[in-house]
Amino acid sequence: MSAIDEIQTICVMGAGAMGAQIAQQCALHGYRVNLFDSSRDALARAATSNRGYLQRRVEKGRMSADETEAALARVDATKDFEDAVAGADFVIEAVPEELELKREVFSELDRCAAPHAILASNSSAIGISHLASVTERPDQCVNMHFFNPPLVMELVEVCRGPETSAETVETTMDLARRIGRTPVLIRKEIAGFLVNRILGAIFHEAQWLVEHGYASVEDVDRAMELGARHPMGPFRLMDFAGLDVSYHMLTHIYEETGDERFKPSRSLADHIKAGNLGVKAGKGFYEYPRKDA
Repeated sequence: MSAIDEIQTICVMGAGAMGAQIAQQCALHGYRVNLFDSSRDALARAATSNRGYLQRRVEKGRMSADETEAALARVDATKDFEDAVAGADFVIEAVPEELELKREVFSELDRCAAPHAILASNSSAIGISHLASVTERPDQCVNMHFFNPPLVMELVEVCRGPETSAETVETTMDLARRIGRTPVLIRKEIAGFLVNRILGAIFHEAQWLVEHGYASVEDVDRAMELGARHPMGPFRLMDFAGLDVSYHMLTHIYEETGDERFKPSRSLADHIKAGNLGVKAGKGFYEYPRKDA
């Protein structure tokens, strides 16, 4: 039996937008999933949101009602950290993009998880060595970065750390494929991985052009959508992802590299201070209808 065949139960830490959908994507492909969050409300929102996603697939004829109910039933939502982790063969951390918080979670995961379990981080920018260093199993720690929304986006970035074993990398790549995703491997650890390093440079240049009066937000987006065939311009993309997510991602890369291309812009910082976090807040570089309106 290969290592991937030994994975029967997956634990996802964090029931936010990313964690909830990562859990459901795994469950869609037959895995039992323990979805942990310390907030009962977050777990309830995750269940409601995932049911809505799958129900739309039923309405479009892409899934049957029975398949939907079976996939939803394979996700066990819990507030019990140790219970969620103890029986898992593979753990995916999906808590907010804060280094110290992730380090605390990894330390607890190392204490509670089975000795054979792989510990993966869904961080969008933080290399796994920063988290593996608080564990006794750095060879079993790896980055497994999904894209938003995980139930739709096909790509998964797998980034190995300096001590990540070849078996851990192979198992993680195989798991991504088994849950219907396409993995790419970053062979050496680098802040921001592939996509966000490229996007970070684009975000910086787009904001520089606007802040120095060369073009409007709308025209920069229009230029990238029509001229570069991007499905969203950089400003709409930042709004969609969450300006706080973009800010933390850029800040981490900038602080680690010192590269001015990734330094968060003044306008982005101003939006964060004002609470204009993009689509989820109803306002960012653009305004959006509030879901609770």
